[in-house]
Amino acid sequence: MSEQRLRELSAELVRELEKTDGVDAELVATIRKLQADIEDLVNPDTDSSNNTAMDDAIALEASFAVHYPMAEKVLRELINTLSRIGI
Repeated sequence: MSEQRLRELSAELVRELEKTDGVDAELVATIRKLQADIEDLVNPDTDSSNNTAMDDAIALEASFAVHYPMAEKVLRELINTLSRIGI
């Protein structure tokens, strides 16, 4: 359940940013990398010992709170879900 929710939240975050005016390509690329890192975390066949998804999400959160408040809510839920599954 939590793994599926992480996938849903990361996809929702990408969709939210893509429909927001003024989002630069670098930020979208960063979010897509976060999405790939999350997919690696939930894939049991991938070594995720060096995965930085949680740190990356936390680093983005402050910026999102100021510039992308709707996306920040999704990012906050994603961080909470990562925390609940022990990441």
